[in-house]
Amino acid sequence: MSHTLAQKAPAPLLYTDRSKLTRYAWLSILAAFLTIGLKTFAFLITNSVGLLSDAMESGVNLIAALMALAMLTIAARPPDEEHAFGHSKAEYFASVVEGTLILVAALSITWTAVERLFTPRPLQELGIGLGLSMLASLINFGVAYVLLHAGKRYHSITLEADARHLMTDVWTSVGVLLALGAVTLTRWQILDPLIAIGVAINIVWSGISLIRRSVLGLMDTSIPDSDQAKVMEILDRQSKEGVQYHDLRTRQSGANQFITFHVLVPGKWSVQRGHDLLEKIESEIRVALPLAIVSTHLEPVEDPAAWEETIMERHDKSKP
Repeated sequence: MSHTLAQKAPAPLLYTDRSKLTRYAWLSILAAFLTIGLKTFAFLITNSVGLLSDAMESGVNLIAALMALAMLTIAARPPDEEHAFGHSKAEYFASVVEGTLILVAALSITWTAVERLFTPRPLQELGIGLGLSMLASLINFGVAYVLLHAGKRYHSITLEADARHLMTDVWTSVGVLLALGAVTLTRWQILDPLIAIGVAINIVWSGISLIRRSVLGLMDTSIPDSDQAKVMEILDRQSKEGVQYHDLRTRQSGANQFITFHVLVPGKWSVQRGHDLLEKIESEIRVALPLAIVSTHLEPVEDPAAWEETIMERHDKSKP
């Protein structure tokens, strides 16, 4: 007998709420336009390749924010006949694109910085340039803070990725500001391209991390170990009633967590008692993991067929 709470899960409410996430993407787009303008102007008046690298990353922020807006709009669509589990995986495409753009920006920054190493140019009006860059950093920090909290609240990898990218931009700007301050004090022009190369290395790490996380999500990776432990703790509490379980499977899909397992109860139990137990277990899991969609299968513990191993279980046992 299959038992599922798919109809009772808060999926419809979740999809409705997610339609509001596009406002955060618009906030990110506005911030990108402002910071591009400020940093580009700072580069033009200072001739600093460090500030140029900072401005280029803000350009990546704009493209990423536009991609995030598109994917969040798709992810907010409710389930339909062709997408019974919704469209939440669309968010992973936004973070993959953002990660790729970050890597492209890193290559461009490195190319410009290496060229400047061999053909150094004097920096000008550093005071004004530093002030403009600092203002842009404050804007990015504020927007990143808002996006990060929204990403965690709504379990949105797109908003979280955008927030972490903006925070990378903030730390990049801090590095550039420190480098330009050092140039002002020491007159060592070489510090400018060197810090730009350091910025590029930092950006590469951020891009690779985003792409890796997005690919894992597209590959239906299991939910985090900490969340899986909560599910196992709930199931283990049922053992005192002679109840056992096996074939626990989980996967993360966008904001949703899909959890399936088999529950084995004494064969003398009535259908109603088994049903009530499943309701209790699923309710506890959904309290612990509010975005979980739980599917269970009820079987008699005495039946040998109930203990037949699935392909996944046999594969796990074959691991060294």
